[in-house]
Amino acid sequence: MPRRTRRPAARRVTAANGNEAPSRRDDVIRQSATLFDERGYHSTSMEDIASAVGVRKPTLYHYVQSKDEILYWIHEEFIDLLISRQERRMSTAMSPEQLVLEVMGDILELMETHRGHVRVFFEHHRELPTDEHAAIAAKRERYESAVAAVIQRGVDEGAFRPVDVKLATLALFGICNWAYQWYRADGPLRSREVAYVFWDLLLNGLANPRR
Repeated sequence: MPRRTRRPAARRVTAANGNEAPSRRDDVIRQSATLFDERGYHSTSMEDIASAVGVRKPTLYHYVQSKDEILYWIHEEFIDLLISRQERRMSTAMSPEQLVLEVMGDILELMETHRGHVRVFFEHHRELPTDEHAAIAAKRERYESAVAAVIQRGVDEGAFRPVDVKLATLALFGICNWAYQWYRADGPLRSREVAYVFWDLLLNGLANPRR
């Protein structure tokens, strides 16, 4: 079979106030992520997506070629947000402890602002076509390595005790990633508050230091 190729990202337009305005493709991604979260990826049709975006189905194919392509864009948008936030702060003077908190904050905050993206990213990566799956897997590895580097730095500087950095990194993700199953934006704690609780548990554990 011929190799699948991804379409280039749609151009963004500039609004009258000089800010970058969302493109129609951005709207397709956002509406699709919401539908996939509410109905499930397999139960959502291109007709459903076209209706949510407010276009006819033939018009939708002007912006995306398939549901597979939409799935890829959702994955890429989510992981790129995590990577860009982490890489921007690596040049700052933040301590390893603060950097770990920010990593956890990113993941939890995106459950509030990009709920559909989060569910798709964690539940539907196996549905990505081979080439797209490899591309996202590479970005996942890049992000995981960046987080592991923060923990390694904390160990090297004495902020963290000597640990298996790989397992510590997986523990951090394990604490945060599953929260999308139960976190609700209208719940008693905001995402940042949940991140603080998780951060304290990761760094200090459950043991009472006064015992």
